[in-house]
Amino acid sequence: MQKPAECTTILVGKAATIDGSTMIARSEDGGSTIIPESFIAVNPQEQPKHYKSVISGQEIDDADLLPNPLRYTSAPDASGKHGVWAAAGINDATVAMTATETITTNSRIQGIDPLVEKGGLGEEDFVTLTLPYIRSAREGVKRLGYLVEKYGTYEMNGSAFADHDEVWYIETIGGHHWAARRIPDDAYVAAPNRLNIDFFD
Repeated sequence: MQKPAECTTILVGKAATIDGSTMIARSEDGGSTIIPESFIAVNPQEQPKHYKSVISGQEIDDADLLPNPLRYTSAPDASGKHGVWAAAGINDATVAMTATETITTNSRIQGIDPLVEKGGLGEEDFVTLTLPYIRSAREGVKRLGYLVEKYGTYEMNGSAFADHDEVWYIETIGGHHWAARRIPDDAYVAAPNRLNIDFFD
């Protein structure tokens, strides 16, 4: 019996919950092998001063690793042999992020903005390079969008951010483009591992 691919994100606005909280969550399929994960807190002094992606070899300008990072939690792969893969966490500003939802693309998008073949960022990198530097869900979208525009990505990704008031969902569109939507307060979304933001202005 084949194991189903079930990587799915759940996004819930504050008026759609009983207690008025926002919620983001994600299941992880990760293939047929169970990948052991850790749960850690990363203190500001432990945040890298210079970053190099294990998978792509992309190096991040020190100017993009902003001063005074926040403390945050993460759920990295226990082995670390394929990079950090921090997956999800919450920072000291109580902003939550989840960032390893693999999604889809098509030949039209790839013809306009192909995925990068050398360097670039991916699911391995997003939480480590975003979560310690943001103080709202909206800031998370802007920061991750900036990183995708500047460095590009080699895979299609969906990520989510939540703070006390807002829930945002962002998807990469090709190698350097992205789209994001704020989830209405009275709504919830189940986003499977496919391109979900299929209409925007």
